[in-house]
Amino acid sequence: MDRCAEIRKSIVNMMHYSKSSHIGSCLSIVELLYVLYFKVLRINPEEPAYPERDRFILSKAHASAALYAVLAERGFFPKEYLDKYYIDGGLLPGHLDREAVPGVEVSAGSLGHGLSLGVGMAMVNQKDKNPGRIFVLLGDGECNEGSVWEAVMLASTHRLKNITAIVDFNGLQGLGYAKDIIKQDNLGERWRAFGWEVLQIDGHNLRAIEKALNATQNGPKVIIANTIKGKGVSFMENCLEWHYKSPDSAQLKNAVKEIEERCNEEDIY
Repeated sequence: MDRCAEIRKSIVNMMHYSKSSHIGSCLSIVELLYVLYFKVLRINPEEPAYPERDRFILSKAHASAALYAVLAERGFFPKEYLDKYYIDGGLLPGHLDREAVPGVEVSAGSLGHGLSLGVGMAMVNQKDKNPGRIFVLLGDGECNEGSVWEAVMLASTHRLKNITAIVDFNGLQGLGYAKDIIKQDNLGERWRAFGWEVLQIDGHNLRAIEKALNATQNGPKVIIANTIKGKGVSFMENCLEWHYKSPDSAQLKNAVKEIEERCNEEDIY
C-alpha cells in the first residue's frame, strides 16, 4: 500500500469516527502534502523545532485531518493519536492548534491568515540569513479574502525568494462553485500581476508537484494546483455535499475498498 493511499484511509476513518466535516477538502490535498513532507521539506521529526527547518502552514486549516494524517505517517507522533481527532477529550482539534502535537507550525482556522503569517516568517528568515523556507497551502475560495492579497503584495515588494504559496484549486468552496462566487479563471494571472512567479500543475501528479516545489525562484512563487475535491473516492469527487458530510459505516467500507483498489491500479511514485 503506498503512502498516499494510507493517508487517505486515515482521513476517511478519522472523519467517520468523529462524524466531522471537510473530508472533500482533505482528500484534494493528499498528494501535495505527501510530496512536501516526504520529498521536499527539510524537517526532522526527532527535532521538530530546530531553527533552520523549513516551515509549512496549512492556511485552509479546516483540512486539518489531512495534515495530522501526514504528520503521523512521517513519524511526528504515533498513529494512535489519529483516533483522538475532533472528539470530546481528544488530542487533535478540528482546526489546527500548534500546541496539540509536534509538527504543527501555527494555530489556524479563520481563512485568509496563513499567507500573512508565512510572509512574516519569510521576512524574518531573510533578515536573519536563516536558510529555512516557508510553504503555505491555501484554498481557492480562500483567495477571495483581501488579507491574502495584502500578503501577496508585501512578499513581492521584498522579493522574498524563500516563500512558496500553493493554491488548492479544486473549484468548490463552502457554498458552491468558486467561479460562481468570485470568478477566478485567471487566478494565476492575478498572482503574476502582483509580482509572483506562477506555475500551474496537476495537483495529483506527484512528479509535477515535486518539480514545481523544487523549481528555482528569484522572488515569491505560487503553484496553482488543479485538484479534485474528494479525490480518491468516486462518490465524493466534485460533490459539494462532502464539504460537510461524514461517511457512515457503509460509505466508509466502500471508500476504503475503493482507495485500496485505486492504489493497486495507479503508478506508485
